[in-house]
Amino acid sequence: MLHHAKAVRRGVKHALLVVDMPYGSYHVSPDEAVRNAARYVKEAGAEAVKIEGGEKRADLIRRIIDAEIPVAGHIGLTPQSVNVMGGYRVQGKDLTAIEHLMRDAVALDRAGVACIYLEGIPREVAAMITAEVNAPTIGIGAGPDCDGQVLVFHDILNLTFQPPAKFVRRYGDAAAEITHAVQAFRADVISRRYPSDAESYHLPKETKAALETVLDRKRAMRR
Repeated sequence: MLHHAKAVRRGVKHALLVVDMPYGSYHVSPDEAVRNAARYVKEAGAEAVKIEGGEKRADLIRRIIDAEIPVAGHIGLTPQSVNVMGGYRVQGKDLTAIEHLMRDAVALDRAGVACIYLEGIPREVAAMITAEVNAPTIGIGAGPDCDGQVLVFHDILNLTFQPPAKFVRRYGDAAAEITHAVQAFRADVISRRYPSDAESYHLPKETKAALETVLDRKRAMRR
């Protein structure tokens, strides 16, 4: 993740760079989590880190914020915990689950997070959380009532290998363009239409003339 974060840092001009701390980087101990978060700031130039989890992460998030590193929270469908969730399923669909999400959101807000990502939850629940907390909410499949929205670049351009989630809107079809281009290239290579003479390098006239003289001599010697 450090490698990827450094690459993004080189390309970012104006946007806030938030690095998603990977699974295992903040699960062992608070001290290790703070050290890992600091590496993203020092080595990759991150301006904030993102951590999944609600109430159970609140104390850890306070530790990282105390180290003067901004933290983005993430609740609802948390991909790093998808195995214990039974897969990629919408969260907060009954009253007990809704109450749990509300407690998570309030705990993160009180811990001082810079924002809260709300993923895979009903619109009504996201609206309640957005109204309840002071931190901005960023929706990922959480309806239009959040303060901001995330849509993965590959989903926007149809660069995926599976059917899209309900909340995904395609803004382009790069997959079709790529497929068409590769198929056309293959066909041109097989038919020897590619490369053409115009797409080939040529010798300078003087060198070509000298080469032809050498070849003529060799052909004459073979006779």
